[in-house]
Amino acid sequence: MASRPSLKGKPKGKGGRKGAGAAADEEATTAATAVRLVKEWTTWTMKTAKVAAHYGFIPLVIIIGMNSDPKPSISQLLSPV
Repeated sequence: MASRPSLKGKPKGKGGRKGAGAAADEEATTAATAVRLVKEWTTWTMKTAKVAAHYGFIPLVIIIGMNSDPKPSISQLLSPV
């Protein structure tokens, strides 16, 4: 009876790969760090943009309204009618 090949992987422990494999591991770590930094900066940028849009929308509308051709008063800009 023939034995089947083992499905178990090789044990991972200390020592592992050396030489060219270490350079590949370093590149992978650097790439993972870059991806993490891009995610952090993207999240920070989106949160900051959300706050800026939230607090800046009404002042922007007022500034644009004050610079329009028929100069409205501030009460006309703020009234809903």
